[in-house]
Amino acid sequence: MKYLITLVACVPLVASHGFVQNATIGGKYYDPYQDPYMNPTPQRISREIQGNFPVENVTFKDIECGGNTTGGIFGSKPAALHAPAAAGSTVNLRWTLWAESHQGPLITYMARCPDSGCNDYQTNGTPVWFKIAEDGLHSTNADWLKNQWADTPLMTYPNEGVNYVIPSCLKPGYYLVRHEIIALHGAYKEGGAQFYPGCHQLKISGSGMTVPSLGLVSFPGAYNSKDPGILYSQYNELPYTIPGPAVFKC
Repeated sequence: MKYLITLVACVPLVASHGFVQNATIGGKYYDPYQDPYMNPTPQRISREIQGNFPVENVTFKDIECGGNTTGGIFGSKPAALHAPAAAGSTVNLRWTLWAESHQGPLITYMARCPDSGCNDYQTNGTPVWFKIAEDGLHSTNADWLKNQWADTPLMTYPNEGVNYVIPSCLKPGYYLVRHEIIALHGAYKEGGAQFYPGCHQLKISGSGMTVPSLGLVSFPGAYNSKDPGILYSQYNELPYTIPGPAVFKC
């Protein structure tokens, strides 16, 4: 399944790193962030990330929604707004041009926020996340740069970004979406994987009645640095196991 997810702080692009720079949610286009250059700072649906740099420690709070905190203990702050979208609809997120060396999976999670919304909500490490989409290794090649991964289409310009589908059975309400690329070029050694997470806030409409309660995970907590999908050499023609729980199905 394809997907994609957030808007993020618009910072100068550094080679080999990136972020989701714009999105279409509920039929509305959300522009790239210009927060560093605007005063006052505009209200957003996406939580602040660490710019275009990765999180490299699975025990940091930053692994959840980004952030760039000292020691990774604070993570990202809630955003002020929610993007309206219908359950069952498709969200399109468009990343900055992705480096061909940074091969890896795309993974998307959701968490239900309180009835008051996500704009004052922090998970505080509790298991609330359910996985709604994942895409990993498609094919390998003796020349590892020709491997085909979920993020391979993002390595050419122009591209259409990635889509994720909001599960049609979800109960209406407020939800937080976490989307990431895991870059595996350094993952042949423990602590070498790079995580590029971001979160945005939705207000979901529809007639569904489901609030997932099984297979929930926390961030940090969902990943271990020795998981086979995180401690992995992309330079060998080996099968790949996407980390995290099974994908939620309605």
